[in-house]
Amino acid sequence: MTLKTVVVIPTYNEVENLPRIVQEILGQDVPGLGVLVVDDGSPDGTGEVADKLAATHPGVVDVLHRTTKDGLGRAYRAGMGKAIEDGADLVVQMDADFSHPPTALAPMIEAAERGAGLVIGSRYTTGGSLDEAWGLHRRLLSQWANFYVKTILGVPAADVTAGFNLWSRDALAAVGLERIESNGFSFQVEMKYLASRAGVRIAEVPIRFGQRVAGTSKMSLSTQLESAWMPWRLRAKHSGVTQG
Repeated sequence: MTLKTVVVIPTYNEVENLPRIVQEILGQDVPGLGVLVVDDGSPDGTGEVADKLAATHPGVVDVLHRTTKDGLGRAYRAGMGKAIEDGADLVVQMDADFSHPPTALAPMIEAAERGAGLVIGSRYTTGGSLDEAWGLHRRLLSQWANFYVKTILGVPAADVTAGFNLWSRDALAAVGLERIESNGFSFQVEMKYLASRAGVRIAEVPIRFGQRVAGTSKMSLSTQLESAWMPWRLRAKHSGVTQG
């Protein structure tokens, strides 16, 4: 049986990247693959481009328009919830900026078919790597942030801060999207932490994490600060609490 896989792509001012990333995703040899663009009212016309892509690929590309830009976490929760409501068996979190390689989708889906509830497109597992354009300071900062989170929360994965993730329908039900409180990039960590506590089987597929092709990064100071204190808050909140 072919699994229905929906790639959820949150966008804000990604008018240059969106048509190209959708084309590459749909160009993969993966049956049952679709795309859901979640646009937060981009003033650069990304939403209109997404609508054109949906019209060109009916039943394969869909768009969820949100009027408020209120964090990556809320955008993903809305998109992933819609994907599940629309019958998705597998839901993928993926950026629009080509930092996540579409070629990894097939092996990630294969890992899910072998029983993993969460499959991480991993920079830090064996075989994973960062783009050569990343400077030493950025590399060290990324690696330290990942080590920091792993040490505090004990999630059994090499790349806990990864943003390229595939979830099964059952895994998302075990996590409970309605329970997620993080709004920024720490959303990725909270999801994995709750998945680990719920006993979700985790697998990692090595990827080469690319450099943004166009546009600007959405990593603000406030999201960095949220990412720094979120692991401590999660550990305190769930200390001594066992999930069944």
